[in-house]
Amino acid sequence: MSVLTIADHYDAELRRHNEHLRAATGIGPADRVLDIGCGAGQTTRDAARAATSGSVLGVDISEQMLERARRLTLEAGLRNITYEFGDAQIHRFRPASFDVLISRFGTMFFSDHVMAFANLATASRRGARLVMMVWQSGARNEWATAIPEALAVPGHSGPAWGPGLFSLAETDVVEAILQKAGFADVGFTEVHEPVYYGPDEDTAYHIILSFSSTKDFLARLDAGDAERALDRLRRMLANHLTEGGVFFDSRAWIVTARVS
Repeated sequence: MSVLTIADHYDAELRRHNEHLRAATGIGPADRVLDIGCGAGQTTRDAARAATSGSVLGVDISEQMLERARRLTLEAGLRNITYEFGDAQIHRFRPASFDVLISRFGTMFFSDHVMAFANLATASRRGARLVMMVWQSGARNEWATAIPEALAVPGHSGPAWGPGLFSLAETDVVEAILQKAGFADVGFTEVHEPVYYGPDEDTAYHIILSFSSTKDFLARLDAGDAERALDRLRRMLANHLTEGGVFFDSRAWIVTARVS
């Protein structure tokens, strides 16, 4: 099995989504960019390559991810990036600091979305652009349904996904949140691309076993049920194996808006 870190897997999983987001950001050479929930910094580095005379700030709540982001940025020779540990919902940004706000699946987990986006609006100049990618509903994402269904056993429905993952799935909800927070001209573009779970069944299997939701679920089963659940998981993954690897269908939104 290929050995993948969490960050490596996440960037590989979303490689097709990332191309759509990068094209949508429209970052100019002099733009000042904020990457919300930047993780290991792939989107931050993409933004920095576009903002050649500008700057990019990546913010995340995982110091481990930020350490990796800093290392990869140093290796890439990019000097217009800084990273800060913090929760963008409450982080004290300097007012009117940013021309573009970007996020790849990093905004769904705010505990108070209106407060979070209002904070981001205050940190941005008037007319600044927001470009973020969020998941559509779980029912429209095959990975979100196939994995729990495969692991389910009599008396135990499959593992539940973490809170917030689909909190920005509905367009009317997102538009209302952003308008209350000080944004206007809210738009949505669908991204319908598969997510990648590794080059082979064994890699995909171990990736899914690394999820906290999977670990918690299996810990509640007796040995026999756990064995049956894992066997069903392997068979499901075999059915999703193609010449290019293991893929699941997915649907996301690219949400755009501007600070009013």
